[in-house]
Amino acid sequence: MSNSNLSIVDTHAHLDMGDFAVDLNSVIARATESGIDKIITAGTNVKSSEKAIALAEKYPQVYTAVGIHPHETTIVQKADIIQIAELAKHQRVVALGEMGLDFYRNYSPRDKQFQALKWQLELASELSLPTIIHARQSAKEMIEVLSEWIGKSHPEPPGVIHCFSDGIAIAKKYLDMGFYLAFGGYITYPKSRVPDVVKNIPFDRLLVETDCPFLPPQKYRGKRNEPAYTVITVETIAGILGMTSEAVARQTTDNAKKLFKF
Repeated sequence: MSNSNLSIVDTHAHLDMGDFAVDLNSVIARATESGIDKIITAGTNVKSSEKAIALAEKYPQVYTAVGIHPHETTIVQKADIIQIAELAKHQRVVALGEMGLDFYRNYSPRDKQFQALKWQLELASELSLPTIIHARQSAKEMIEVLSEWIGKSHPEPPGVIHCFSDGIAIAKKYLDMGFYLAFGGYITYPKSRVPDVVKNIPFDRLLVETDCPFLPPQKYRGKRNEPAYTVITVETIAGILGMTSEAVARQTTDNAKKLFKF
């Protein structure tokens, strides 16, 4: 899958997870060979965020986001947010997240999810960092929370809705607030609604990601996802839009640089 003529940013990975413990050097090498210039690895709690920073220190193409995932919010205290704030000062940190609301799995009580999200949004305002937002079966509530936050803080740009898979009406609400939308390998799934969304949003708000080790493209379903497969998402979007892969890679990379300031 060598694509040295492409220059792509995988804006969301979880390289600190155990799935990559044995062969991360090879994973990074395959990504580079495939044209993935930069990877943002996102923390899911304090410990995960610390590991993500360590990876960004080791690999020059890796950057990181620090935050607390909604699945991890059951026992989150304000002290955890203070720790995230300290980690966020590291020079390799380009965003806060992954944060959000997940009413599909409901691994954490909803009130805890809301509290952790609001704390992290406040922190994003204080530190002037973009956010990486996880919103699964929670679009209505998420839009309410984000609208209130943006009304108070006016962040510019506010961040990205990661793994976007809702319809165009919801997409437009996020876009109106200034968010980018990120898409991964799931756009290749037969039942995906995402191609219609991709056709109907501004090209300068579109990002690509893997969410690896999760959500591999259709041809790798059941296997581990990895950053090199971002190329498949770029090629799929190019097909949807009737453009070249090079044009999609160039624009999504420009978008990522604008949002994450690297």
